[in-house]
Amino acid sequence: METVCIVIGMVGLMTFAYRGWSIILIAPFFAVVTAILSEFGILPVYSELYMTRLAEYTKTYYPIFLFGAVFARLMEKGGLASAIAGKIISLLGEKRAIAAVILGCAALTYGGLSVFVVAFVMYPFGAEIFRKADIPKKLLPATLWMGIFSFAMVALPGTPQIQNIIPSSYFGTSTWAGVGIGLFATLAFIAISMGWLMFRSKSLQAKGEGYGQQAETQKRRDRTIPSWQLSLIPLLMVIVINVILSNPFHWEWGFHWDEKSLEAFVPLHLALLAASVGKIQAVWSISVALIVSSLAAAYIGRRRFISGRENFLQTINFGAASSCAAVLNVASGFAFGSVIISMPGFLPVKEILLGLADSAGALVSAVVTTNIMCGLTGSASGGLTIALSMLGEQWAQMAVAQGIPLEALHRIVAIASVGIDPVPHCGALVTLLAICGLTHKEAYFDIIVLMVLKFFVPFLCILFFMLTGVA
Repeated sequence: METVCIVIGMVGLMTFAYRGWSIILIAPFFAVVTAILSEFGILPVYSELYMTRLAEYTKTYYPIFLFGAVFARLMEKGGLASAIAGKIISLLGEKRAIAAVILGCAALTYGGLSVFVVAFVMYPFGAEIFRKADIPKKLLPATLWMGIFSFAMVALPGTPQIQNIIPSSYFGTSTWAGVGIGLFATLAFIAISMGWLMFRSKSLQAKGEGYGQQAETQKRRDRTIPSWQLSLIPLLMVIVINVILSNPFHWEWGFHWDEKSLEAFVPLHLALLAASVGKIQAVWSISVALIVSSLAAAYIGRRRFISGRENFLQTINFGAASSCAAVLNVASGFAFGSVIISMPGFLPVKEILLGLADSAGALVSAVVTTNIMCGLTGSASGGLTIALSMLGEQWAQMAVAQGIPLEALHRIVAIASVGIDPVPHCGALVTLLAICGLTHKEAYFDIIVLMVLKFFVPFLCILFFMLTGVA
């Protein structure tokens, strides 16, 4: 019966989230539902287990949400994101419309912008070029999804997105872990995206289906937008500063965080104090990179703020405020999952997953478990964190015993987080469809196909690693 309560809690969460209820509100309710028939008290589960796990996630990753949201907002309102997106679209042109949208999204995502900001910024450009090329608009959400929520978010080494930072907190790695595997996965994601979407585009056009009659608002050229060359500087700064501070290649001249910098806090008996600097140096590195790059973005986009077109204080305040909702959404999903895996009724499932690790190896177990958790939560970062909190330590121990570098484990588990994450109740997917003005019925087919295809990418990465030994 305990297992039945867990199933009811998970189904309830997915159902209500799909119907538009805030996960911040419903996650603690359904977390308590899963514990009704367990040995734990209902209120202790809420106040001591659920809230503690929520606090742990927020404590560790909130700086990235905060500084990332402010940076993204400055890039958006300062006109820098539009300048970069417009240049990429103009370079590739309508004949390469799908590639232009995917690469434009990838550039902004890899540069550190919030994935949701990238969706808002790239949509009008994508819609315009799809209209000129007469490509069916229903392919646009799938194109945007693959450009934003795939290789640029988890596979490209050094990407500052949260899904690439989470594994570093468990394995003591950097955001540049698994360079070889990451580049291989990037090529695989691009091949899958381009192959299917080009096939679908030609197939639909051959049947006489074009962009459609949806009206798109044309915006007049904004002369306060900076040049694309200057706009690239903050994105490059995020990457370069992060490389130097995280020092993934162990350069002598690179920055080295003081290993003793946490010792002064030990006597304070802080409940959430990190075990070592290695567990949090990736968060420190990207936080500093985002802060410095935000200053550069504010200066380069200053014309729009000085002219009064945008209010600088409102811009950064909105970014800071929006980061709270973002981190609480993900932290709530993580806390809910943490309650589930702590219930006695979940023990049989955990034993099956551990058995998979023993029989098939740490990498296969990591891929399967991460996909399951991300599919249940409809969140790549939330599901990834739950999977790592449940079995991350065991995977690390097994990987070391099997001679697998933790860098390889880091990259493969990050890639696995975007396997089946675009389930119907996925918040990012619902938001993206709303931005495009389309419904699940109109645009979800191609997303499903791509979801099935990219599910196999982490398994291909495992095969690549086994054959080449390149991490």
